[in-house]
Amino acid sequence: MNLSALDTARWNTVTAKASGVSAESLPSLLAYCREHSVGLLIARCLTSELAAAQAMERAGFQVMDTLVYFSRGLDDDVPPDQGMVAVREAASGEHRAVKEVARRAFAGYFGHYHADARLERRQCDELYVDWAERSCLSREVADTVLVAAHAGEIVAFATLRLNDQEEGEGVLFGVAPQAQGRGIYRALMTGAMRWFKARGRSRMLVSTQITNIAVQKVWTRLGFEPASSWHTFHKWF
Repeated sequence: MNLSALDTARWNTVTAKASGVSAESLPSLLAYCREHSVGLLIARCLTSELAAAQAMERAGFQVMDTLVYFSRGLDDDVPPDQGMVAVREAASGEHRAVKEVARRAFAGYFGHYHADARLERRQCDELYVDWAERSCLSREVADTVLVAAHAGEIVAFATLRLNDQEEGEGVLFGVAPQAQGRGIYRALMTGAMRWFKARGRSRMLVSTQITNIAVQKVWTRLGFEPASSWHTFHKWF
């Protein structure tokens, strides 16, 4: 459990986040929220933790999305590029181009924030734009950002994080609408795999909403397999 300064400022209400919620831990989480005047709690539990999900429903939580995580070992060969675009690390000053791609790529995107009718749509869109820009500017947010350029213009990006000495995670991917359907997302995925492997990581992790079938098809074709799944709940106090 932790208080989220970014969400608190964005929604103008004290916001907390909790992961790995169980039926046993829920009472203490609710007590923490009351003690800290939390207005919004964003909580996640494994989909296998049905008792936790049901306990949260009884306590007034609403499910907002379900995330699926896929992973792949990097000891095997990484699939080769298909020559669609050049993928490289973002250079200094390219955060503006990444921000613009995010603005176009995530317009109307439906994540757990968008699923909450109490949150303003435009601000939900801007959340992803801000996240992409901060990933370029702060190593506390991402360890690197990869970009894909076509005809001299950045049209896609991927933010990457080193979770530990063995695992790297592809966190946020965005492809501008005019560049979709050209294999650019696949190129970002293979570029991320190579980047992690070059830094000694043996496994890559990615996640998305369970309804995002298109990217899951790319993952399975690249050798990724399902690893875990999580429900996201919101509770307003």
